[in-house]
Amino acid sequence: MDSPAQTKPASVATAASLTGANAVRRTLAAFHYRDFRILWLGSCTSSIGTWMQNVAENWLVLSLSGSAFYLGLDAFLQQLPIMLFSLIGGVLADRFDRRKTLLVSQYIQMSTAFTLATLVFFGLSHVWPIMVLSFITGSAQAFGGPASQALVPTLVEKNDLPNAIALNSIQFNLARVVGPLLAGGALAMFGMTSCFSLNGLSFVVVIIALMMLHVKHTPPAAPRRIYEELRGGLSYVRHQGSLLALTVLAFTTTFLAFAVLTFLPLFAKQVFHQGVGEYTRLMAFSGSGSVVGAIVVAWLGSYRRMGRTALIVQALCGFLIAMFALSRVLWLSDVLLFFTGSALIIVFATVTSLVQLVVPNELRGRVMSIYMVAFRGGMPLGSLVSGYFASKFSAPAVLVCNGILLVAVATYFLVRSHGVREL
Repeated sequence: MDSPAQTKPASVATAASLTGANAVRRTLAAFHYRDFRILWLGSCTSSIGTWMQNVAENWLVLSLSGSAFYLGLDAFLQQLPIMLFSLIGGVLADRFDRRKTLLVSQYIQMSTAFTLATLVFFGLSHVWPIMVLSFITGSAQAFGGPASQALVPTLVEKNDLPNAIALNSIQFNLARVVGPLLAGGALAMFGMTSCFSLNGLSFVVVIIALMMLHVKHTPPAAPRRIYEELRGGLSYVRHQGSLLALTVLAFTTTFLAFAVLTFLPLFAKQVFHQGVGEYTRLMAFSGSGSVVGAIVVAWLGSYRRMGRTALIVQALCGFLIAMFALSRVLWLSDVLLFFTGSALIIVFATVTSLVQLVVPNELRGRVMSIYMVAFRGGMPLGSLVSGYFASKFSAPAVLVCNGILLVAVATYFLVRSHGVREL
Protein backbone atom coordinates (compact mmCIF):
# COMPACT_ATOMS: atom_id res chain seq x y z
CA MET A 1 0.00 0.00 0.00
CA ASP A 2 1.39 3.42 -0.98
CA SER A 3 2.25 5.87 1.77
CA PRO A 4 0.71 9.39 1.84
CA ALA A 5 4.11 10.81 0.88
CA GLN A 6 4.08 8.68 -2.29
CA THR A 7 0.48 9.35 -3.35
CA LYS A 8 0.60 13.12 -2.84
CA PRO A 9 3.15 13.82 -5.62
CA ALA A 10 1.19 11.53 -7.96
CA SER A 11 -2.02 13.44 -7.22
CA VAL A 12 -0.30 16.77 -7.80
CA ALA A 13 1.11 15.51 -11.11
CA THR A 14 -2.32 14.29 -12.21
CA ALA A 15 -3.96 17.58 -11.29
CA ALA A 16 -1.27 19.52 -13.16
CA SER A 17 -1.75 17.27 -16.18
CA LEU A 18 -5.52 17.81 -16.16
CA THR A 19 -5.05 21.56 -15.77
CA GLY A 20 -2.67 21.60 -18.72
CA ALA A 21 -5.06 19.56 -20.86
CA ASN A 22 -7.95 21.88 -19.99
CA ALA A 23 -5.83 24.90 -20.90
CA VAL A 24 -5.02 23.37 -24.30
CA ARG A 25 -8.69 22.52 -24.95
CA ARG A 26 -9.69 26.04 -23.96
CA THR A 27 -7.06 27.58 -26.25
CA LEU A 28 -8.05 25.37 -29.22
CA ALA A 29 -11.82 25.31 -28.64
CA ALA A 30 -12.78 26.44 -32.17
CA PHE A 31 -10.80 23.57 -33.72
CA HIS A 32 -13.56 21.22 -32.59
CA TYR A 33 -15.57 22.48 -35.59
CA ARG A 34 -14.71 20.71 -38.87
CA ASP A 35 -15.34 23.62 -41.24
CA PHE A 36 -13.35 26.02 -39.10
CA ARG A 37 -10.36 23.63 -39.07
CA ILE A 38 -10.42 23.30 -42.84
CA LEU A 39 -10.70 27.03 -43.46
CA TRP A 40 -7.99 27.76 -40.88
CA LEU A 41 -5.49 25.45 -42.58
CA GLY A 42 -6.25 26.87 -46.02
CA SER A 43 -6.05 30.46 -44.78
CA CYS A 44 -2.77 29.80 -42.97
CA THR A 45 -1.15 28.46 -46.13
CA SER A 46 -2.38 31.42 -48.15
CA SER A 47 -1.22 33.88 -45.47
CA ILE A 48 2.29 32.43 -45.58
CA GLY A 49 2.37 33.04 -49.32
CA THR A 50 1.01 36.56 -48.88
CA TRP A 51 3.72 37.47 -46.36
CA MET A 52 6.37 36.06 -48.66
CA GLN A 53 5.08 38.37 -51.38
CA ASN A 54 4.86 41.35 -48.99
CA VAL A 55 8.51 40.99 -48.01
CA ALA A 56 9.68 40.59 -51.61
CA GLU A 57 7.44 43.39 -52.87
CA ASN A 58 8.59 45.88 -50.23
CA TRP A 59 12.22 45.08 -50.99
CA LEU A 60 11.57 45.32 -54.72
CA VAL A 61 9.89 48.73 -54.40
CA LEU A 62 12.72 50.01 -52.20
CA SER A 63 15.34 48.65 -54.63
CA LEU A 64 13.68 50.23 -57.68
CA SER A 65 12.83 53.59 -56.09
CA GLY A 66 15.02 54.01 -53.01
CA SER A 67 12.17 56.03 -51.51
CA ALA A 68 10.20 55.79 -48.26
CA PHE A 69 7.35 57.59 -50.03
CA TYR A 70 6.95 54.81 -52.63
CA LEU A 71 6.93 52.21 -49.86
CA GLY A 72 4.04 54.08 -48.27
CA LEU A 73 2.33 54.62 -51.63
CA ASP A 74 2.40 50.91 -52.45
CA ALA A 75 0.84 50.10 -49.07
CA PHE A 76 -1.71 52.87 -49.63
CA LEU A 77 -2.78 51.59 -53.08
CA GLN A 78 -3.20 48.05 -51.79
CA GLN A 79 -5.47 49.24 -48.99
CA LEU A 80 -7.27 52.08 -50.83
CA PRO A 81 -9.91 49.74 -52.36
CA ILE A 82 -10.82 48.71 -48.81
CA MET A 83 -12.07 52.24 -48.26
CA LEU A 84 -13.68 52.51 -51.69
CA PHE A 85 -15.44 49.16 -52.08
CA SER A 86 -15.73 47.37 -48.70
CA LEU A 87 -19.13 48.88 -47.87
CA ILE A 88 -20.55 47.47 -51.12
CA GLY A 89 -18.75 44.21 -50.37
CA GLY A 90 -20.53 44.09 -47.01
CA VAL A 91 -23.95 44.41 -48.66
CA LEU A 92 -23.04 41.62 -51.08
CA ALA A 93 -21.83 39.46 -48.16
CA ASP A 94 -25.30 39.71 -46.58
CA ARG A 95 -27.07 39.11 -49.90
CA PHE A 96 -25.03 36.43 -51.73
CA ASP A 97 -23.23 33.20 -50.88
CA ARG A 98 -20.23 34.27 -48.80
CA ARG A 99 -18.21 31.19 -49.75
CA LYS A 100 -18.57 31.86 -53.48
CA THR A 101 -17.69 35.53 -53.00
CA LEU A 102 -14.52 34.45 -51.23
CA LEU A 103 -13.65 32.05 -54.06
CA VAL A 104 -13.82 34.85 -56.67
CA SER A 105 -11.59 36.99 -54.45
CA GLN A 106 -8.98 34.23 -54.19
CA TYR A 107 -8.93 33.64 -57.95
CA ILE A 108 -8.23 37.34 -58.60
CA GLN A 109 -5.45 37.52 -56.00
CA MET A 110 -3.87 34.38 -57.39
CA SER A 111 -3.84 35.95 -60.87
CA THR A 112 -2.15 39.16 -59.69
CA ALA A 113 0.57 37.16 -57.88
CA PHE A 114 1.41 35.16 -61.01
CA THR A 115 1.32 38.34 -63.13
CA LEU A 116 3.85 40.04 -60.85
CA ALA A 117 6.05 36.94 -60.93
CA THR A 118 6.01 37.04 -64.74
CA LEU A 119 6.87 40.76 -64.87
CA VAL A 120 9.80 40.34 -62.49
CA PHE A 121 11.05 37.30 -64.40
CA PHE A 122 11.24 39.38 -67.59
CA GLY A 123 13.10 42.24 -65.89
CA LEU A 124 10.65 44.71 -64.32
CA SER A 125 12.35 48.13 -64.02
CA HIS A 126 9.49 50.50 -63.00
CA VAL A 127 7.36 50.66 -59.88
CA TRP A 128 4.05 51.61 -61.52
CA PRO A 129 3.06 48.03 -62.58
CA ILE A 130 3.54 46.99 -58.94
CA MET A 131 1.24 49.80 -57.84
CA VAL A 132 -1.46 48.77 -60.36
CA LEU A 133 -1.35 45.13 -59.23
CA SER A 134 -1.47 46.22 -55.59
CA PHE A 135 -4.67 48.14 -56.30
CA ILE A 136 -6.24 45.13 -58.06
CA THR A 137 -5.27 42.85 -55.16
CA GLY A 138 -6.77 45.29 -52.68
CA SER A 139 -9.98 45.43 -54.73
CA ALA A 140 -10.35 41.66 -54.49
CA GLN A 141 -9.77 41.84 -50.74
CA ALA A 142 -12.38 44.60 -50.42
CA PHE A 143 -15.09 42.15 -51.51
CA GLY A 144 -13.57 39.02 -49.98
CA GLY A 145 -12.84 40.57 -46.58
CA PRO A 146 -16.44 41.26 -45.46
CA ALA A 147 -17.48 37.82 -46.72
CA SER A 148 -14.68 36.21 -44.69
CA GLN A 149 -15.49 38.22 -41.56
CA ALA A 150 -19.17 37.28 -41.87
CA LEU A 151 -18.45 33.61 -42.67
CA VAL A 152 -16.32 32.73 -39.62
CA PRO A 153 -19.09 33.30 -37.00
CA THR A 154 -21.31 30.83 -38.90
CA LEU A 155 -18.70 28.07 -38.46
CA VAL A 156 -18.61 28.08 -34.62
CA GLU A 157 -20.95 28.61 -31.67
CA LYS A 158 -21.22 32.14 -30.28
CA ASN A 159 -19.38 31.28 -27.05
CA ASP A 160 -16.39 30.11 -29.08
CA LEU A 161 -16.35 33.14 -31.39
CA PRO A 162 -13.62 35.10 -29.52
CA ASN A 163 -11.51 31.94 -29.55
CA ALA A 164 -12.05 31.50 -33.32
CA ILE A 165 -11.05 35.11 -33.99
CA ALA A 166 -7.92 34.68 -31.86
CA LEU A 167 -7.02 31.42 -33.65
CA ASN A 168 -7.41 33.22 -36.97
CA SER A 169 -5.03 35.85 -35.62
CA ILE A 170 -2.60 33.06 -34.72
CA GLN A 171 -2.56 31.67 -38.25
CA PHE A 172 -2.13 35.13 -39.75
CA ASN A 173 0.73 36.01 -37.42
CA LEU A 174 2.29 32.57 -37.58
CA ALA A 175 2.48 33.29 -41.30
CA ARG A 176 4.20 36.60 -40.44
CA VAL A 177 6.97 34.51 -38.87
CA VAL A 178 7.20 31.70 -41.40
CA GLY A 179 6.53 33.81 -44.51
CA PRO A 180 9.39 36.32 -44.09
CA LEU A 181 11.84 33.56 -43.16
CA LEU A 182 10.87 31.55 -46.24
CA ALA A 183 11.01 34.74 -48.31
CA GLY A 184 14.55 35.45 -47.09
CA GLY A 185 15.67 31.97 -48.13
CA ALA A 186 13.82 32.10 -51.44
CA LEU A 187 15.21 35.56 -52.27
CA ALA A 188 18.76 34.43 -51.54
CA MET A 189 18.51 31.14 -53.47
CA PHE A 190 16.03 31.74 -56.29
CA GLY A 191 15.28 35.47 -56.51
CA MET A 192 12.11 37.53 -56.19
CA THR A 193 10.19 35.63 -58.86
CA SER A 194 10.02 32.59 -56.58
CA CYS A 195 8.29 34.53 -53.77
CA PHE A 196 5.54 35.81 -56.06
CA SER A 197 5.09 32.40 -57.70
CA LEU A 198 4.83 30.58 -54.37
CA ASN A 199 2.23 33.09 -53.22
CA GLY A 200 0.19 32.35 -56.35
CA LEU A 201 0.36 28.62 -55.61
CA SER A 202 -0.69 29.16 -51.97
CA PHE A 203 -4.10 30.38 -53.15
CA VAL A 204 -4.79 26.93 -54.60
CA VAL A 205 -4.87 25.52 -51.06
CA VAL A 206 -7.39 28.03 -49.71
CA ILE A 207 -9.56 27.61 -52.83
CA ILE A 208 -9.72 23.84 -52.18
CA ALA A 209 -10.52 24.50 -48.51
CA LEU A 210 -13.42 26.80 -49.43
CA MET A 211 -14.82 24.17 -51.80
CA MET A 212 -14.81 21.61 -48.95
CA LEU A 213 -16.94 23.69 -46.56
CA HIS A 214 -20.45 22.42 -45.69
CA VAL A 215 -21.98 25.83 -45.04
CA LYS A 216 -25.27 26.74 -46.73
CA HIS A 217 -26.29 30.17 -47.93
CA THR A 218 -29.67 31.50 -46.79
CA PRO A 219 -30.65 34.43 -49.02
CA PRO A 220 -32.47 37.39 -47.43
CA ALA A 221 -36.26 37.09 -47.57
CA ALA A 222 -36.80 40.41 -49.36
CA PRO A 223 -33.53 41.97 -50.53
CA ARG A 224 -33.72 45.72 -50.97
CA ARG A 225 -31.69 47.99 -53.15
CA ILE A 226 -27.98 48.10 -52.34
CA TYR A 227 -28.20 51.74 -51.26
CA GLU A 228 -31.02 51.00 -48.80
CA GLU A 229 -29.20 48.03 -47.28
CA LEU A 230 -26.00 50.03 -46.99
CA ARG A 231 -27.86 52.88 -45.30
CA GLY A 232 -29.39 50.40 -42.85
CA GLY A 233 -25.94 49.14 -41.84
CA LEU A 234 -24.57 52.66 -41.41
CA SER A 235 -27.60 53.66 -39.34
CA TYR A 236 -27.18 50.64 -37.06
CA VAL A 237 -23.52 51.46 -36.35
CA ARG A 238 -24.26 55.15 -35.85
CA HIS A 239 -26.94 54.46 -33.23
CA GLN A 240 -24.92 51.82 -31.39
CA GLY A 241 -22.53 54.00 -29.37
CA SER A 242 -20.12 51.23 -28.44
CA LEU A 243 -19.90 49.99 -32.06
CA LEU A 244 -19.11 53.47 -33.33
CA ALA A 245 -16.46 53.95 -30.64
CA LEU A 246 -14.85 50.57 -31.42
CA THR A 247 -14.75 51.47 -35.12
CA VAL A 248 -13.06 54.82 -34.40
CA LEU A 249 -10.61 53.07 -32.07
CA ALA A 250 -9.73 50.52 -34.76
CA PHE A 251 -9.04 53.28 -37.30
CA THR A 252 -6.78 55.33 -35.04
CA THR A 253 -4.84 52.24 -33.97
CA THR A 254 -4.06 51.03 -37.48
CA PHE A 255 -3.42 54.58 -38.72
CA LEU A 256 -0.73 55.12 -36.11
CA ALA A 257 0.67 51.64 -35.43
CA PHE A 258 1.12 49.92 -38.79
CA ALA A 259 3.79 52.35 -40.01
CA VAL A 260 6.24 50.38 -37.87
CA LEU A 261 5.85 47.43 -40.27
CA THR A 262 5.97 49.62 -43.38
CA PHE A 263 9.28 51.17 -42.23
CA LEU A 264 11.05 47.92 -41.32
CA PRO A 265 13.00 47.83 -44.65
CA LEU A 266 14.23 51.36 -43.90
CA PHE A 267 15.34 50.41 -40.39
CA ALA A 268 17.15 47.34 -41.71
CA LYS A 269 18.90 49.25 -44.51
CA GLN A 270 19.43 52.78 -43.19
CA VAL A 271 19.42 52.49 -39.39
CA PHE A 272 21.15 49.13 -38.89
CA HIS A 273 22.96 49.11 -42.30
CA GLN A 274 21.96 45.51 -43.04
CA GLY A 275 20.38 43.72 -46.00
CA VAL A 276 17.22 41.76 -46.68
CA GLY A 277 18.21 39.09 -44.15
CA GLU A 278 17.93 41.57 -41.31
CA TYR A 279 14.62 42.83 -42.68
CA THR A 280 13.14 39.33 -42.59
CA ARG A 281 14.59 38.85 -39.09
CA LEU A 282 12.80 41.97 -37.84
CA MET A 283 9.57 40.78 -39.47
CA ALA A 284 9.97 37.40 -37.79
CA PHE A 285 10.36 38.93 -34.32
CA SER A 286 7.26 41.07 -34.84
CA GLY A 287 5.29 38.07 -36.10
CA SER A 288 6.46 35.85 -33.22
CA GLY A 289 5.21 38.38 -30.73
CA SER A 290 1.88 38.53 -32.53
CA VAL A 291 1.51 34.75 -32.32
CA VAL A 292 2.11 34.85 -28.56
CA GLY A 293 -0.42 37.69 -28.19
CA ALA A 294 -3.02 35.76 -30.19
CA ILE A 295 -2.47 32.65 -28.05
CA VAL A 296 -3.11 34.75 -24.95
CA VAL A 297 -6.38 36.04 -26.43
CA ALA A 298 -7.41 32.52 -27.48
CA TRP A 299 -6.77 31.20 -23.96
CA LEU A 300 -8.70 34.05 -22.32
CA GLY A 301 -11.73 33.65 -24.61
CA SER A 302 -14.67 35.83 -23.58
CA TYR A 303 -14.21 37.64 -20.26
CA ARG A 304 -15.34 40.77 -18.42
CA ARG A 305 -13.73 44.17 -19.12
CA MET A 306 -12.34 43.18 -22.52
CA GLY A 307 -12.62 46.81 -23.61
CA ARG A 308 -10.59 48.13 -20.69
CA THR A 309 -7.90 45.52 -21.34
CA ALA A 310 -7.64 46.51 -25.02
CA LEU A 311 -7.18 50.19 -24.11
CA ILE A 312 -4.47 49.52 -21.52
CA VAL A 313 -2.56 47.26 -23.94
CA GLN A 314 -2.89 49.89 -26.69
CA ALA A 315 -1.22 52.48 -24.46
CA LEU A 316 1.58 49.99 -23.80
CA CYS A 317 1.89 49.38 -27.55
CA GLY A 318 2.37 53.09 -28.21
CA PHE A 319 5.16 53.23 -25.65
CA LEU A 320 6.89 50.18 -27.21
CA ILE A 321 6.71 51.68 -30.73
CA ALA A 322 8.36 54.89 -29.52
CA MET A 323 11.10 52.91 -27.76
CA PHE A 324 11.74 50.83 -30.90
CA ALA A 325 12.11 54.02 -32.95
CA LEU A 326 14.71 55.35 -30.50
CA SER A 327 16.69 52.09 -30.15
CA ARG A 328 19.99 51.66 -32.00
CA VAL A 329 20.86 48.33 -30.38
CA LEU A 330 19.84 45.46 -32.62
CA TRP A 331 18.97 42.88 -29.95
CA LEU A 332 16.93 45.44 -28.02
CA SER A 333 15.05 46.38 -31.18
CA ASP A 334 14.25 42.70 -31.72
CA VAL A 335 12.82 42.41 -28.19
CA LEU A 336 10.80 45.63 -28.55
CA LEU A 337 9.36 44.45 -31.89
CA PHE A 338 8.38 41.14 -30.29
CA PHE A 339 6.38 42.83 -27.53
CA THR A 340 4.97 45.43 -29.95
CA GLY A 341 3.61 42.65 -32.15
CA SER A 342 2.13 40.91 -29.11
CA ALA A 343 0.43 44.08 -27.86
CA LEU A 344 -0.95 44.97 -31.30
CA ILE A 345 -2.60 41.62 -31.86
CA ILE A 346 -4.13 41.61 -28.37
CA VAL A 347 -5.74 44.97 -29.18
CA PHE A 348 -6.93 43.97 -32.66
CA ALA A 349 -8.26 40.52 -31.71
CA THR A 350 -10.05 41.87 -28.64
CA VAL A 351 -11.67 44.80 -30.44
CA THR A 352 -12.73 42.60 -33.37
CA SER A 353 -14.23 40.04 -30.98
CA LEU A 354 -16.24 42.77 -29.25
CA VAL A 355 -17.65 43.97 -32.58
CA GLN A 356 -18.57 40.43 -33.68
CA LEU A 357 -20.28 39.69 -30.37
CA VAL A 358 -22.46 42.81 -30.56
CA VAL A 359 -23.67 42.63 -34.18
CA PRO A 360 -26.63 40.39 -35.29
CA ASN A 361 -25.96 37.87 -38.09
CA GLU A 362 -28.36 39.47 -40.61
CA LEU A 363 -26.34 42.71 -40.43
CA ARG A 364 -22.94 41.10 -39.95
CA GLY A 365 -21.64 41.59 -43.49
CA ARG A 366 -22.54 45.29 -43.59
CA VAL A 367 -21.36 46.10 -40.07
CA MET A 368 -18.09 44.21 -40.52
CA SER A 369 -17.50 45.98 -43.84
CA ILE A 370 -17.85 49.34 -42.03
CA TYR A 371 -15.45 48.08 -39.38
CA MET A 372 -13.06 46.88 -42.10
CA VAL A 373 -13.09 50.29 -43.79
CA ALA A 374 -11.91 51.76 -40.51
CA PHE A 375 -9.57 48.93 -39.55
CA ARG A 376 -7.98 48.36 -42.95
CA GLY A 377 -8.42 51.95 -44.13
CA GLY A 378 -6.22 53.23 -41.34
CA MET A 379 -3.30 51.20 -42.69
CA PRO A 380 -2.89 52.86 -46.13
CA LEU A 381 -3.68 56.34 -44.87
CA GLY A 382 -1.26 55.91 -42.00
CA SER A 383 1.42 54.47 -44.30
CA LEU A 384 0.97 57.29 -46.81
CA VAL A 385 1.03 60.09 -44.22
CA SER A 386 3.87 58.52 -42.24
CA GLY A 387 5.82 57.86 -45.45
CA TYR A 388 5.46 61.49 -46.48
CA PHE A 389 6.67 62.84 -43.13
CA ALA A 390 9.48 60.24 -43.02
CA SER A 391 10.75 61.59 -46.37
CA LYS A 392 10.75 65.11 -44.89
CA PHE A 393 12.17 64.22 -41.46
CA SER A 394 13.04 60.60 -40.62
CA ALA A 395 11.26 57.28 -40.05
CA PRO A 396 12.35 57.06 -36.36
CA ALA A 397 11.02 60.56 -35.65
CA VAL A 398 7.65 59.71 -37.21
CA LEU A 399 7.33 56.48 -35.21
CA VAL A 400 8.08 58.31 -31.96
CA CYS A 401 5.23 60.74 -32.70
CA ASN A 402 2.90 57.87 -33.67
CA GLY A 403 3.67 56.03 -30.44
CA ILE A 404 2.92 59.10 -28.31
CA LEU A 405 -0.37 59.64 -30.15
CA LEU A 406 -1.36 55.98 -29.58
CA VAL A 407 -0.91 56.46 -25.85
CA ALA A 408 -3.01 59.64 -26.03
CA VAL A 409 -5.86 57.90 -27.88
CA ALA A 410 -5.94 55.02 -25.38
CA THR A 411 -5.94 57.47 -22.49
CA TYR A 412 -8.84 59.41 -24.02
CA PHE A 413 -11.04 56.30 -24.32
CA LEU A 414 -10.07 55.16 -20.80
CA VAL A 415 -11.20 58.53 -19.43
CA ARG A 416 -14.22 59.26 -21.64
CA SER A 417 -15.10 55.60 -22.44
CA HIS A 418 -17.89 56.08 -25.07
CA GLY A 419 -18.99 52.56 -24.12
CA VAL A 420 -15.65 50.83 -24.78
CA ARG A 421 -14.32 50.78 -21.22
CA GLU A 422 -17.40 48.93 -19.90
CA LEU A 423 -17.49 46.14 -22.52
